[in-house]
Amino acid sequence: MSEQPENTPHAAPAAPAQQPAQRGSRRFAPGEGPSPDPAGSHHERRIRSFQPRRSRVTTSQEEALLKRWPDWGIDIDGARVLDLDEMFGGLPVVLEIGFGMGEATAQMAAADPGTGILAVDVHTPGQGNLLGLADRNGLANVRVANGDAIILLREMISPESLAGCRIYFPDPWPKARHHKRRLIQPEFLTLLAPRLAKGGLLHCATDWEPYAEQMLEVLTAHPDFENSQADGGYAPRPGFRPLTRFEGQGLDKGHVVHDLLFHRA
Repeated sequence: MSEQPENTPHAAPAAPAQQPAQRGSRRFAPGEGPSPDPAGSHHERRIRSFQPRRSRVTTSQEEALLKRWPDWGIDIDGARVLDLDEMFGGLPVVLEIGFGMGEATAQMAAADPGTGILAVDVHTPGQGNLLGLADRNGLANVRVANGDAIILLREMISPESLAGCRIYFPDPWPKARHHKRRLIQPEFLTLLAPRLAKGGLLHCATDWEPYAEQMLEVLTAHPDFENSQADGGYAPRPGFRPLTRFEGQGLDKGHVVHDLLFHRA
């Protein structure tokens, strides 16, 4: 705010007690919405598998964030270990990394209310959309986490506390020089495996053939995971994974979708 001249006859208006959420931005009052930089100093110099997207937060998404974030939202700050039993009332918990706009997540939560879904993304409009879907449909088994899934797994998830992990259509980083940014790498699997309960299911899906081949190769070679398929190949799409609009558009274009289902050994 610019300074007023000394002879200004009226006083400046008092500052509001609380900064409201601003439409089209990532700024919310403390505790009212996702933080733009939840981990702060926990950020380290490393290659990241995600690219934050900037797009407008709609009025309905903003309203859902304001209403439900205080109860159902989690900033990935790396400062505490989550009590998943308390958070989900003792339900088995599946971690979903990258949920887009959340339609498929909401469908899975509605179809399986006996499983908690901890859904992680960095896209504010998607976070608001999923919270809105969960609120309107009474999906109390969904929690939305904002930030880096690596920090979440490394610092905030207890050993063997996850029943499963879902990674659907992650960024394929198609250019060869960007392959190192792909999420499914040996180092990631080594981080994830101890957080999964014995027999816990890692379910990946992609419509990018070269990435599917890399996923299969990396997962097959990792000693902590076993393929659910006796032939060592891809799995049929399980009934619990919805066919998304994005996936349908890809299939219409001739894309082939591969599902990979591996259990923690």
